[in-house]
Amino acid sequence: MASMRDIKRRKGSIQSTQQITKAMKLVSTVKLQKARSRAEQTNPYSSYMYQTVSSMLAKSGNIDHPYLKAGRSGAKAVVVITSNRGLAGGYNANVIKLLTDSRLPKEEVWVYAVGGKGKEALERRGYRIKEDNSHIIESPSYADAAALCARVLAAYTAGEIGEIYLAYTHFKNTVVHEPKLMKLLPVELEENDGSAAEPGVLMNYEPSEEEALDMIIPKYITSLFYGALVEAAASENGARMQAMDSATSNAEEMISDLTLKYNRARQGSITQELTEIIAGASAISG
Repeated sequence: MASMRDIKRRKGSIQSTQQITKAMKLVSTVKLQKARSRAEQTNPYSSYMYQTVSSMLAKSGNIDHPYLKAGRSGAKAVVVITSNRGLAGGYNANVIKLLTDSRLPKEEVWVYAVGGKGKEALERRGYRIKEDNSHIIESPSYADAAALCARVLAAYTAGEIGEIYLAYTHFKNTVVHEPKLMKLLPVELEENDGSAAEPGVLMNYEPSEEEALDMIIPKYITSLFYGALVEAAASENGARMQAMDSATSNAEEMISDLTLKYNRARQGSITQELTEIIAGASAISG
């Protein structure tokens, strides 16, 4: 059995850790309130943008445009959004696993990393890191999303990459966060997409199909990037809040257990001292 000194030292160490986890939980809770508000405000815009573009393309017939067909290159750009810090449960690991378990060949993937944890993990696994944009996730802005979109689309139109994907964590609510891997370009319409047009009804473009898509698709991709950034920020803080809450609860249980062990050890020590005193007194009197 551990000595009383060892138990007391361990209990003190756990209490110090518990204070840290409580503070981190409080900080994450405050950050979550702001991040959740942004995510809830942005999500409808991103969703309607996706539905609108899907509906438009479904009514466009067969348009010959670079954004609607795979590029000549076999390279695939994947924008991976994680966090710069750990202690967030499985938040980062789930996004990384999404890519590593996908059917995208490692040698064909160009990673545009947003978040240091994703960059480090994928680099260790042998993925090619095309860009490190870890600073963006600290305070996501539409301007950052637009700049990232411009660089990725430039590589796409130049023929350096043939497909564009987005890996991030979708924020459903405070406790539910869903990792997603989306294919952004070339734009693909699902057969069961409810936005499909009635037979014979086609979309009219003004000034032309090419010019319209050249303006719409970049804004479409930027809106998805920005929506993913703010949802990822909310998911990160939600995951960290839960992780720190669990850590605090576990620390409380360990402290209670150690307190019980300490009291038992103390009781045993007192009993032993009394036994020795009684035995000594008996020996003297005898």
